[in-house]
Amino acid sequence: MRSRQPKQLLLAFFGEHVVDDDPGPIRASVLIGVLEGAGVAAPATRATLDRLVQTGILDRSKSGREILFSLTEHGVAVLREATARVRGPRPFDPQGTGWTLVTFTIPEGQRTLRHRLRSTLTWEGFAPLRDGLWLAPGEVDLAGSLEPLCRDLPPKTVIAFHARELAGFPIADSVRSAWDIEAIRREHLAFIEVWDDPGAATQAPSALTVRTMLVADWLALLRADPRLPREFMDAQWPAGRSTQVYRQMHERLSASSAEEFAALVNGGATSRRTGPAAQPCAPSPTRSGAVRRR
Repeated sequence: MRSRQPKQLLLAFFGEHVVDDDPGPIRASVLIGVLEGAGVAAPATRATLDRLVQTGILDRSKSGREILFSLTEHGVAVLREATARVRGPRPFDPQGTGWTLVTFTIPEGQRTLRHRLRSTLTWEGFAPLRDGLWLAPGEVDLAGSLEPLCRDLPPKTVIAFHARELAGFPIADSVRSAWDIEAIRREHLAFIEVWDDPGAATQAPSALTVRTMLVADWLALLRADPRLPREFMDAQWPAGRSTQVYRQMHERLSASSAEEFAALVNGGATSRRTGPAAQPCAPSPTRSGAVRRR
């Protein structure tokens, strides 16, 4: 797998444990401890937390000498959009038939907004087909996907269409030009290699950190796989195996990591586990004209 970035790990942590259950603000020391277990040094975690505050994902507050972080409304919206695919029953299947086309124009001076829009499109399976034109399989609910960006996107910035292949104009060459299918296969195989290993659940000191690493890797894989139709894959396509491996490991870690999280938010310390003890103890409607993210 690619190296895990602090931002990926923090978003995985908040998406797994905070966005649905609302445990209240999380102490910086808790976040630093979880990421240290994944090999991220404290200064890198603090810098990433600062950036997530600047981009409107997190709010920062203070209680005594302790710095606290909580999700903003924008952060909740972003993570809830992601959760729909993270927990979906068929995360690598196209959403409907045909193809979604998008073109957009953002002034050069708004590079941050352009990056956010491109990131959203990539998450939804889009790839640039040619200058200014992006393509995604299926009927992408683009209106819902762009909702977290609506307050920043000027009117008529994005134009989108739902299309189908025309006879005499096969789309296969365009698909293989837009996406490196063998590179997507390698991403799946790398995920399986890491998480199908019997020792994967003990690669960090706590089940909470391992679960955070697992979900961060899963998010990266979901981002890498655009959900192309089956006709472009062979019989050995590994997406089904990736899904099975993820769900098995997630279930294995779920109880113990939830127990550790509860202890941490209530003021306890992460339990240091290194063996088998790391195991548990006992959408908006799709439109065809303007066609949601995560």
